[in-house]
Amino acid sequence: MNLTLRIWRQKGPEDKGRMVTYPVDDVSPDMSFLEMLDVLNERLILDGEDPVAFDHDCREGICGMCGLMINGDAHGPQRGTTACQLHMRQFKDGDTIDIEPWRASAFPVIKDLVVNRGAFDKIIAAGGYVTAPTGSAPEAHSTPVAKANADAAFESAACIGCGACVAACPNGSGMLFTAAKLTQLSLLPQGQPERYTRVIGMVDAHDEAGFGGCTNAGECTVVCPKGIPLNTIGRLNRDYLTATTKGAGNTPGS
Repeated sequence: MNLTLRIWRQKGPEDKGRMVTYPVDDVSPDMSFLEMLDVLNERLILDGEDPVAFDHDCREGICGMCGLMINGDAHGPQRGTTACQLHMRQFKDGDTIDIEPWRASAFPVIKDLVVNRGAFDKIIAAGGYVTAPTGSAPEAHSTPVAKANADAAFESAACIGCGACVAACPNGSGMLFTAAKLTQLSLLPQGQPERYTRVIGMVDAHDEAGFGGCTNAGECTVVCPKGIPLNTIGRLNRDYLTATTKGAGNTPGS
């Protein structure tokens, strides 16, 4: 395929930035999207130009490093897929593809398509740790956990922290990420001692980092590559309401 790429180029956080057009020829439909960018960068380097900076690591849809707005869609047109797992067979010969970084005040651009997602780290740090002794894996039936709770916790734990939810949200909210990180602990026995102090700390850190508020637009769940459902935010809201009305210093009933 022969494609036209329009890519956001920005030298640094203080640079204004602009869209730059690049033709890319002989693109195999079996290439991943990032492999296609690799081909472009190899050509730019040979031509003495600055390659396009973009985040990547595992390229297996696990690490959460890759994050691109592709034709206005976080991670591109294929649902349940990260940008690194998106293949060029999703596009047609002659297509023009717009590639931009995540757009959110809490994710400032570092260079080109790379953004600073350190705000997520601050939310995680605000959650603290569990005081329940864990040690090695316990015997499977020593602490009963309802299957529905175990399934929901596992579902939330699948979050890779890519930030697509923030990029897609019209408010730039990170509530789906925050709720997923909370839910994977709040539904399990090990997460109960700090359950209500944790939710207040993480929500406060979310707001202080500059993320917007959630208005249930639902765009976050549409683009989430791991399919974290919207009701995860509902669990966060219930815990937050309980913590603020009964006092986070106590341990309200679940």
